[in-house]
Amino acid sequence: MSTYAVGDIQGCYRSFRNLLERCRFDPAHDRLWLVGDLVNRGPRSLDTLRFVQELGDRAVTVLGNHDLSLLMAAEGFGKRHRSDTIDDILAAPDRDSLLHWLRHQPLMHVEGEHAMVHAGLLPQWTVPRARELAREVESALQADNYREFLGHMWGSEPAAWDDSLTGWPRLRAIVNAMTRMRFCTAAGVMEFQAKGELEQAPAGYLPWFEVPGRQSADQVLVTGHWSALGLRIEANLLALDSGCLWGGKLSAMRLEDHCLFQVDCASGEAVPLMKE
Repeated sequence: MSTYAVGDIQGCYRSFRNLLERCRFDPAHDRLWLVGDLVNRGPRSLDTLRFVQELGDRAVTVLGNHDLSLLMAAEGFGKRHRSDTIDDILAAPDRDSLLHWLRHQPLMHVEGEHAMVHAGLLPQWTVPRARELAREVESALQADNYREFLGHMWGSEPAAWDDSLTGWPRLRAIVNAMTRMRFCTAAGVMEFQAKGELEQAPAGYLPWFEVPGRQSADQVLVTGHWSALGLRIEANLLALDSGCLWGGKLSAMRLEDHCLFQVDCASGEAVPLMKE
């Protein structure tokens, strides 16, 4: 059995299927780890969601910011972007089943030496602590009153973690770190505007994974979200968003031996460059 961790798909369904062929993925024996952002901006988000849902327990996916934006849009919250490509999901006859399934996916997954989260972890969080915090968000998403949470989930404040946070601000800070963060200060203050390469870090900010003394550095974090960063493979980081949506590659890493598999973005799936 092999486990393949796959970077951000974002509706690039044909690229995704091509990558699985390249890996020789066998759902009877193998598993997928998907780093989030299954949907949006690519042309076939609906097909992607249906395929991953049908894989059942052969696929583990964590929620990304675009996945959460879809859940918000389905309930009438948030601002739609002109580049969104989720209307086919919202109009699908099986939309309720798909959205229910998506809402019940984890924010973070931990197994052995690997921990998967869409964006990253704040420097003061150990992996076990982060997993506890992720469960708080998961409980809110899966509760009967989940619409209330979705209505309060988005926003850039608070930009820093404090154990004394409560209510919606507490949950929002967890979501922001795990699905939106790229840069933060050494003290864990997040910055949400900069989306570029490492050299474009705002003054006083670092890539979250380069903060000295990061408490999660003792495990291998599997992430996506940062296409401008590109594929980055380190001893304790597998950053797998290699910009397929923008005409780059879709990447998969076999976790057992860290063997890399890649395919080019399939014809017709790339969109004009606007790095995420």
